[in-house]
Amino acid sequence: MYWNKSLILNHMLESIDMSLVDWSRGQFALTAMFHWIFVPLTLGLSFIVAFMHTIYVKTGDEEWKRITKFWMKLFGINFAIGVSTGIILEFEFGTNWSNYSWFVGDIFGAPLALEGIFAFFMESTFIAIMFFGWNKVSKRFHLTASWLTAFGASLSAIWILVANAWMQHPVGTAFNPDMARNEMTNFWDVIFSDVAVNKFLHTITSSFLLGSVFVIGISAWFLLRKREVLFARRSTVVAAVFGVIAAIATIATGDTSARIMARKQPMKFAAMEALYEGQTHAPLVAIGAMRTDTTKRLNPQEEFIFKIEIPNALSYMVFLTPNGYIPGISDLVYGNEEQGFMPYEERIERGAVAIQTLKELKKAKERGDEATYSALREKFNDPVWLDEYYQHFGYGYYKGRELKELIPNVKLSFYSFHVMVILGGHFLIISIVALWLSLKNRWGNHKWLLWVALITMPMPWIASQAGWVLTELGRQPWVVYELMPTISAVTRLKPAAVQLTFWIFLATFTVLFIAEIKIMVTQIKKGPGGK
Repeated sequence: MYWNKSLILNHMLESIDMSLVDWSRGQFALTAMFHWIFVPLTLGLSFIVAFMHTIYVKTGDEEWKRITKFWMKLFGINFAIGVSTGIILEFEFGTNWSNYSWFVGDIFGAPLALEGIFAFFMESTFIAIMFFGWNKVSKRFHLTASWLTAFGASLSAIWILVANAWMQHPVGTAFNPDMARNEMTNFWDVIFSDVAVNKFLHTITSSFLLGSVFVIGISAWFLLRKREVLFARRSTVVAAVFGVIAAIATIATGDTSARIMARKQPMKFAAMEALYEGQTHAPLVAIGAMRTDTTKRLNPQEEFIFKIEIPNALSYMVFLTPNGYIPGISDLVYGNEEQGFMPYEERIERGAVAIQTLKELKKAKERGDEATYSALREKFNDPVWLDEYYQHFGYGYYKGRELKELIPNVKLSFYSFHVMVILGGHFLIISIVALWLSLKNRWGNHKWLLWVALITMPMPWIASQAGWVLTELGRQPWVVYELMPTISAVTRLKPAAVQLTFWIFLATFTVLFIAEIKIMVTQIKKGPGGK
């Protein structure tokens, strides 16, 4: 019974229902994308509120108290609704992705447990003091609660992002063939991998930027209506300072993320630039529209309706020199011996050997053949064998399948990346202009700029969602990069059951989203003086 459970991963592909995989992916994507509507605003707005609260405590100015309480109220509405979607998301690992949970539960479960123990309890404790502590506790203790709530939100994000970073770049672990699962060997390697550190920094700074644009946009609405002018101007100054710093940090961490991606996930990097043929002096497509159907993803003649390129920029981005070689999709699929890229067909064969070795190990154990079992078991302790075969374990699941299944959706990866980058530049410009004019006391004098700020307000969510589409879709077909494909990670359920819950979740999340918008709009219309 034990081995039947532990080796279910090795038999999944024999009768896998692809509609089950597609609906399971769709349901998880739906939940994650709805959840991410609320999370970045929670992360970004919490620190802006804490900073405003600090100004109030330092100055004693009652206007800053009004400002703090207004933005704190919007933060609370968003936080409450965001928690519900997050809980559902974590349950889905067990209900829809139980094979994944078994295969990597020792590693993935640890950060999620730490989130609950340290971050969630920290947030729950101090958020109550933050909201209800006015005139009930000392000003300094109340301020401390605001800062600890903000840090608690970020601490929660750390553990989730560490878990996600491990899926992108599995480190600090070893495969246990007796249990057919990965086990953590070095906690610090998992937490402080360059992927994890950069992912956290990029996510948190982009969330600060989203919160800043949110505050600037709502403040612009008050100025357009000539309501609460002092409140709007002060809010804009604080948000614009955060926005400028966060925008610069987001661009810097995004640049670092691209270099890490080029080294750790070259297929994703090639897909986001629609680069089919590797080259030195590789140009960066600044903007473009793709022509061909993504079902022909092995065709190296992918063309654009139009594109504007920056010469040498892609090579320079990765290697800080135009002479750096950027592998294309064809290099990775068909191999490039000169550049050291093994063809996928060979990786599939080596991965199949690793899977077959695991199956034979299981059979030897079942029949009590200790000699064969010991010999096979030793292979999983041999660094050379692990490097030659187990490193390609996940590819073995694609034996007999089409190579194009190992390529992510190029069009969506390309557009997601470019939408994110273009909007990021726009947010930096808006933040700089808002800060400059606010310091000159002229921000409210330019009605068209206020409209631009108001229209810009939803755009950070578009950029943020695009970033996660690139991160998750660009990693496909892997749920754990090169170790576990998505098609082997699903729970054996009937597709109809997943379809039913998909539509239930869609209806529920839509209601929650509409409720948040309605409550937010109501509070904004009331203004900082509203009850």
